[in-house]
Amino acid sequence: MIGTALFVVAILHTFSTAFFEHLAHTRPAHAGLWHLLGEVEVVFGFWALVLIAVMFVTDGPAAATHYLDSRNFTEPLFVFAIMVIAGTRPILHAATSGVRLLSKALPLPHNLSAYFTILTLVPLLGSFITEPAAMTLAALMLRDRFFQNGLSKPLRYATLGVLFVNVSIGGTLTPFAAPPVLMVAGTWHWDFPFMMGHFGWKAAVVVVVNALAAALLFRRELCRISTGGHETAHRRVPLTMVVLHLVFLGIVVLFAHHPVMFLGVFLFFLGVSQAYERHQDRLILREGLLVGFFLAGLVVMGGQQQWWLQPVLLSMSNDAVFFGATLLTAFTDNAALTYLGSLVEGLSDGFKYALVAGAVTGGGLTIIANAPNPAGVAILRGHFEDESINPLGLFLGALPPTILAALGFWCL
Repeated sequence: MIGTALFVVAILHTFSTAFFEHLAHTRPAHAGLWHLLGEVEVVFGFWALVLIAVMFVTDGPAAATHYLDSRNFTEPLFVFAIMVIAGTRPILHAATSGVRLLSKALPLPHNLSAYFTILTLVPLLGSFITEPAAMTLAALMLRDRFFQNGLSKPLRYATLGVLFVNVSIGGTLTPFAAPPVLMVAGTWHWDFPFMMGHFGWKAAVVVVVNALAAALLFRRELCRISTGGHETAHRRVPLTMVVLHLVFLGIVVLFAHHPVMFLGVFLFFLGVSQAYERHQDRLILREGLLVGFFLAGLVVMGGQQQWWLQPVLLSMSNDAVFFGATLLTAFTDNAALTYLGSLVEGLSDGFKYALVAGAVTGGGLTIIANAPNPAGVAILRGHFEDESINPLGLFLGALPPTILAALGFWCL
């Protein structure tokens, strides 16, 4: 009960970060504390610390440390490593070159084609390089090409909503890239052909429709944006460095479930990036650490929610579980929902599909709904008021593409 109460408080805190940022400006005596509490990535880590402190008091140090040891922190560690590597200049250069080539082939004005391509190609690429890497790349490209040019508030939130939804569903072409799919793929024997046949093609259709709708809706503003000079010469890197960084990225993705292996590779990557510093921009270590801290806190807090989440899910029909999972995902990590489902034996195939489809459909509604979302927030929030993303603005921006995703998964 204490764990659930703190979980509710943490959720309310994520909706109140703008208030703490306001306090930081109006109460300068403790601005540092208010800035800390205003960091959305700090929220769940902070309340997880409170939970463990309560455990120390109520159950003793042994029980508290045993609980922490029983948690699996592979995903936060992986997201940290993949964010930093995917955010390097060589990887970003390769991704930008691919987007540029594809956008030139589209029969759309230059800015529209680039906007559309970033919101389609990169999220779908997440099925192979993992969703956190796709989120990092897409957010960096959107920031450098569009957000830094002063977009209107409606366009910023609409873009963020489409990005979050498309990344959430765009990772379902394979069984290993989307966290909610990964949690059940092995247990339920969902392989690549199954994912493509039941999820992948539907996700691809919805991703294209979402991106195209946003591009056409805001076509006038997008066409007025001046993007000259965003690809400057100092950002160019040798082909050998691009290939080397792609190898690092591929190895980390390949060993995504083995933290000792991918963290060792990551440390080697840090050495190489230091040796060839002239081909690097600033590594996003701070952003990656904050996102990892957020996800680790979610792992600690989420472990106390099984007692009420699992009965709620199992009491629903197939139709109800689809829409229920979509809504519940907004308040709990979608991977946590599907993981709870994987613990139950004897579920029908229709229930399994509805649970996972609903979980990925609702993955863009809030910051905590999908593991890669905090990565996008960490990169893009500097272009929002008070460097804080309004939860209601995100929800409204993500609602239309979420509805289209629901129609796609349930009607196609």
